[in-house]
Amino acid sequence: MTSSTTKRERLEAAILGEVADRPPVSLWRHFPVDDQSPHSLAQSTARFQQQYDFDFVKVTPASSFCLLDWGVDDAWHGNTEGTRDYTRRVVQEPEDWHNLRILQPEAGGLGRQLECLRRLRDALGEDTPVIQTVFSPLAQAKNLAGENRLFEHLHGFPEDVTAGLLVITETTAAWVDRLRQESIDGIFYAIQHASYRYFDREGYRKFGERFDLEILERAGDFWLNVLHLHGDAIQFDLSERYPVQIVNWHDREVEPDLASGGKRFSGAVCGGVRRDTLVYGEPDEVAQEAVQALKSCGRKGVVLGTGCVTPIIAPRANLQALRDAVNFA
Repeated sequence: MTSSTTKRERLEAAILGEVADRPPVSLWRHFPVDDQSPHSLAQSTARFQQQYDFDFVKVTPASSFCLLDWGVDDAWHGNTEGTRDYTRRVVQEPEDWHNLRILQPEAGGLGRQLECLRRLRDALGEDTPVIQTVFSPLAQAKNLAGENRLFEHLHGFPEDVTAGLLVITETTAAWVDRLRQESIDGIFYAIQHASYRYFDREGYRKFGERFDLEILERAGDFWLNVLHLHGDAIQFDLSERYPVQIVNWHDREVEPDLASGGKRFSGAVCGGVRRDTLVYGEPDEVAQEAVQALKSCGRKGVVLGTGCVTPIIAPRANLQALRDAVNFA
């Protein structure tokens, strides 16, 4: 293809296991404090994209955006990933899972995020693919209860937790349905507990996979759905069954590595550079790591990036070095 290759064409080639004019590249980050209003989150996300011209934009609100109307509170305390700390959980006792009510997709925090997407599309135009972060029901449950309490309840009161997961899933699925009316291209489906440190396969199938699939099926009309498998000891085989086009994980820190993952997954793999390299390395180290990752995949079927959210303290020169590496691999 020629230099006029579009971002979509570049990504579609990678999804098919090929390469267009070059491999696609993307990074995403939190925008603390700015993420508290639709206008400022859209504005900051657009500025980040305008600075680096990535091949897709992943919108990264605070994880509480989908939980605020169930009553959580959170605050910004300076985390270098840009995340907020929960200061109020709404699930304390097992019976609290039954107090969750289905949220309306256009109201409250969910509605404000729809506004953010509209503002962002207006700022970026139609040629830049945009995907919205959607947290798995288990990830949302963890933020409602706290991780320790969630697993205490899963072990001791699984029926109560399941009741809550059903409400979270119905709310999330309805919101994904509503996303179809926005001019976005897919979702970034973030899973935090598909790990053998939390569940064996049967356990995750019971408390995770059944709910994941319901939500991902609602996202089936999109062409750019990304699965994020967070943490270590991941159940990577989920990527071989879930209906997504790209899979992203901490490939430099856990198995499989990027090239091995690419041989197992039918779409494109996303990663290649350690977050520590982005933060503490020099630009030439970032470029070297990026080029090695791309070459390990033969430049085909790969989106250059990192294994998770880019820390907000990563130097601009290092982000630019990663962005530029796709032109030299």
